[in-house]
Amino acid sequence: MEFRDLHYLLAIAQAKSISKAAQGLFMSQSSLSQALRLMEDELGGKLFTRTSTGVRPTQAGELMIQRAQKILGEYHQTQQMIQDMENLEAGRVDFGISTFRGGYLLPPALCRFCQRYPNIQVEIREENSMALEQLLIEGQLDLALIALPPVKLKDQVELLLQDEILLVVSHDHPVNALSRECVLDTGEVRRYVDVEDTMAYDYILSDYDTILGSLSRAAFSQRGLVPKVRNGNLTAPFAAAMARAGLGIAFTYRSCREDYPHTQYYSIGPEGVFLDLGLAFPPGNYRSRAALALADTLKQYYQTP
Repeated sequence: MEFRDLHYLLAIAQAKSISKAAQGLFMSQSSLSQALRLMEDELGGKLFTRTSTGVRPTQAGELMIQRAQKILGEYHQTQQMIQDMENLEAGRVDFGISTFRGGYLLPPALCRFCQRYPNIQVEIREENSMALEQLLIEGQLDLALIALPPVKLKDQVELLLQDEILLVVSHDHPVNALSRECVLDTGEVRRYVDVEDTMAYDYILSDYDTILGSLSRAAFSQRGLVPKVRNGNLTAPFAAAMARAGLGIAFTYRSCREDYPHTQYYSIGPEGVFLDLGLAFPPGNYRSRAALALADTLKQYYQTP
């Protein structure tokens, strides 16, 4: 059995489907099925059983998944220790970030990092925050940008920045007439809309299992409101695009705001709704020098006035 077989095993366990795992691994379903059969033959037992929706691990499979996570995690840490001996002249950082936020926040900071450390490869993994936490626990990531507070991690998390959740609408949407202004302590003028005033209009929401989807629904629940939901399981970029086209009201992050023509963004109420974002390391005491260098670069980029 080789290391790649362990990666195959974890991919199937995470996807809960051989076909979906094969797509993520960029290989054919038949090749992955054959690799799984060879593993099962070598180990002498079934690792997965088929269900109506895919596959689930057997008791033997659960044991092997745990062992695979530990083996790959220890190998990865050993690899980082050896690379650290090269004094940042070489190495790799496996970095996790959400798909939507990553496309806006990461590129300029990553460009600065690559200029400073041209021989360190940053391998990016796109997942939602809860999935990123699990990958950190499994030792498959060296560093991740996640939403706070963490769900599974108990420590190893540092605040990086605060993002604001905004409403996005087209320039001719009726909600524009409901917008107001307030002056912050900094002297900045904030344009906002009270969500209580928008209940007559359609909302376009992200799925429940996303941070933006859960926080937007919490904003309604905390106010005792039930919105009219036109679509409730779209990706954040798709929902924002629908809102820009005039099909309803959507939520987005200030960090992901784009200056499209005929688009308006508003804070949620005069106080606004905010989300803390933090840098998270895998559990344990060891942090590779390359991962620390990337974390320092991100902090310098986003925390320096």
